[in-house]
Amino acid sequence: MTNMTFGPAVIEEGILFRLWAPLHESVSLKIEGADLLPMQAADGGWHRCRVSNADAGTRYCFVLPDGLEIPDPASRFQPQDVHGPSEVVDLTSYRWTTRDWTGRPWEEMVIYEMHIGCFTPEGTFTSAIERLDHLRELGVTALQIMPVSEFPGRYSWGYDGVLPYAPDSSYGRPEDFMALVDAAHQRGISVFLDVVYNHFGPDGNYIPSYAPLFTDNHKTPWGHGINYDGDGSGMIREFVIENAIYWITEFRLDGFRFDAVHAIKDDSDEHLLHELARRVKAAAGDRHVHLIVENEENDSDLLKRDEKGAAKLFTAQWNDDVHHLLHITATGETFGYYADYAGDAGKLGRALAEGFVFQGEHMPYRGGNRGRPSGHLPPTAFISFVQNHDQIGNRALGDRVMASSPTDAVKAVTSIYLLAPEIPMLFMGEEWGAAEPFPFFCDFDEELNEKVRKGRREELSRLPGFDSEDLLDPTAPSTFAAAKLDWSKRASSEILDFYRTLLDVRHRKIVPLLKGVTAGSAVYGSTGNAIVVDWTLAEGRHLHLRANLGDEAAALDSPPDDAEAIFHLGGRDGGGLAPWAVIWSLSEA
Repeated sequence: MTNMTFGPAVIEEGILFRLWAPLHESVSLKIEGADLLPMQAADGGWHRCRVSNADAGTRYCFVLPDGLEIPDPASRFQPQDVHGPSEVVDLTSYRWTTRDWTGRPWEEMVIYEMHIGCFTPEGTFTSAIERLDHLRELGVTALQIMPVSEFPGRYSWGYDGVLPYAPDSSYGRPEDFMALVDAAHQRGISVFLDVVYNHFGPDGNYIPSYAPLFTDNHKTPWGHGINYDGDGSGMIREFVIENAIYWITEFRLDGFRFDAVHAIKDDSDEHLLHELARRVKAAAGDRHVHLIVENEENDSDLLKRDEKGAAKLFTAQWNDDVHHLLHITATGETFGYYADYAGDAGKLGRALAEGFVFQGEHMPYRGGNRGRPSGHLPPTAFISFVQNHDQIGNRALGDRVMASSPTDAVKAVTSIYLLAPEIPMLFMGEEWGAAEPFPFFCDFDEELNEKVRKGRREELSRLPGFDSEDLLDPTAPSTFAAAKLDWSKRASSEILDFYRTLLDVRHRKIVPLLKGVTAGSAVYGSTGNAIVVDWTLAEGRHLHLRANLGDEAAALDSPPDDAEAIFHLGGRDGGGLAPWAVIWSLSEA
């Protein structure tokens, strides 16, 4: 087992329990069925206790001087939720069948975002294993699992986690999560975990009662920032960085998606994100480990490449710009934050060619400038999608509007994002046109539940439907239940084969040309609702897109005469491109 600073350690004499609690001079250990044991205070605010008759399965908690019983902040398993005792887990007991797995190169990624609780009716790690063959046959090469860290209540999106080392007990045991990763690797599928290092959830976070977790030097949407740069911040940083290393080494994960990195405030000489990325890559050794960011500011500096084209820190960023433009194209919606992207097909051309649409320009709806230049980056520095948990959940009813949009428009935008050189990401069920909603859901006590209801209305008040009496209650069991995928509908899907065909083309024709692409090299243009994009990829070969994203025929420049057509949707209409036609082709250098 990797040597960790936090959490229980299995030693020859039994179990070493330890807690960093610098705000208290004394702490006790409570093991179920035994008397309180005083812990030995050590330098730096540590408290330790060796127990010879403890073993895997032992349940315990810590007791502060005022009598407050708290779980281990680095608990590996919480069988009775966030307020219950922690359980000692010996992860070395799991027998991996894929020890030789070293991951997959980034250019091969086709990502599938999933929520464990809603992916299957059972909502467990074990039941997810049974669906992996479907994903392999579809062409998926990576899972991106929404946060699994222990959260309060029966259901949650996962962004309210408070015990970051413990997979939520509603999904199964830690060993079950290991088995899911193992099974994915058996099928050639990488596994990324969405992690939240910008805030802790509002219920079950006991750390401030014994350690300087927060600082009033920084503000975030959730209140005071996490203390990554003030007094006592050294151990807070270590707690978070070791958490990432823990998932990579003990669970053999292939990388992370870091939630809202723009809200991770740190004035240290080396920003937490930089140190974390550096140390995670070192811990992974020669394995392929990929680090993805969600970054509202579109700060391209996080995506810098070295002289060989390798990512210095982070591999790629979720590209909301591409999503917004494809969403407008397929649905016609231009309300809320979509307003800044409406009215110009050239914006989509720029997003596909250069990554960000706004590279420092003013955005009227946003009310400020956004982004930095990104055209110098390789297209694989960006992840594109037409659905994800946020974009669906930001709707008042959490509805998947793509499922009810015109088929020709949906197929057109799908064929663009699945074949473009950016890395594609599907949201669970999208491949068969799943219509189940994915609204925000959580399960707190009634006081917090009411705050969530009110907060959702206020946060998204500028979007339509959030002032409606029919607004879904995010805390109701029925809201969570409605989000579970109905796998029986897959058999009658009219679009599943379309996705399989596109991903087959991607793996055969596009992926080989992405290896070694170290910088952006694309040109684009537009005429009305039609766009032209030409990329220069590996070996100097060129990828050509011609797309008419409107209801009337459009005149477009043709790709070179020697171009090989690799996929087409629709075709030509007289001298132009037919409505909603998309043509992809390749030509030699």
